[in-house]
Amino acid sequence: MASSDKPSSDMSGSEKSNTDSEAPKIEFPCDYPIKVVGKAGNELHTFVLEVMESHSPGFDQTRITIRDSRNGNFQAITVTIIATGEPQLQAIFADLKVSPLVQIVL
Repeated sequence: MASSDKPSSDMSGSEKSNTDSEAPKIEFPCDYPIKVVGKAGNELHTFVLEVMESHSPGFDQTRITIRDSRNGNFQAITVTIIATGEPQLQAIFADLKVSPLVQIVL
């Protein structure tokens, strides 16, 4: 009987896994890191700061990290903001993606 109980508990565990893995819920407001990868240079940095400032006025600029690629052609700029909701994040991502300087937004 113990063997028949075990598969049923495994099944209930897998059911929970399926529902838990669908879409993680974010509670706003929260700290939210946004990584922008693009062509290295001051233009990218300035553009990212302008977009962040327009959607998250007064964000903490000490929470910015910049990593150069191995050859120095690209930069990864991570900015952590206090996100207020999904519409704000969608607008930030949309505004960042329009620039030819930006390769990826994560």
